[in-house]
Amino acid sequence: MRRLTKTEIKLKLEFHGKWLKNEEGGEEADLQGADLQGANLQRADLRRANLQGANLQGADLRGADLQGANLRRADLQGANLQGANLRGADLRGADLRRADLRGADLRGADLDFSSWPLWCGSKNVKIDLRLAMQLAAHFCAVECEDPEYQTARKAIFKFALKSHIAEYLK
Repeated sequence: MRRLTKTEIKLKLEFHGKWLKNEEGGEEADLQGADLQGANLQRADLRRANLQGANLQGADLRGADLQGANLRRADLQGANLQGANLRGADLRGADLRRADLRGADLRGADLDFSSWPLWCGSKNVKIDLRLAMQLAAHFCAVECEDPEYQTARKAIFKFALKSHIAEYLK
């Protein structure tokens, strides 16, 4: 894993911005496997960037745009986002499979149409009320006849109904 300097990161983001706008000199940001530990990526436009397997541990991604696009989704598969600050980040459509989010701050982040990792890599994540209601709505949307599940579903159903995605709940 190659550690990128601040200058290299700045240039990659600059070229990526040009690429997103179809400007001359633009180049897609391929940050696959890059060591971006502790990097300041505040408000960075990383739409459609390849961050697969990147080490973003402790990175500051507040307000960053990691939104997926129609052509290709933001790819964060297997990325190390432990302790990363993702407050207010746009992660719509982001592929978070196998991403390590332990200790990450996702308050205010938009994760609509993204994948939430269901392994220990999503434990101890800081979330806000909107995301908590969204996760509850997804929990309530599955079908399981087990009485224990039905009891749990009933206990959180009113809370789940407050989610912006609750229209499909019965």
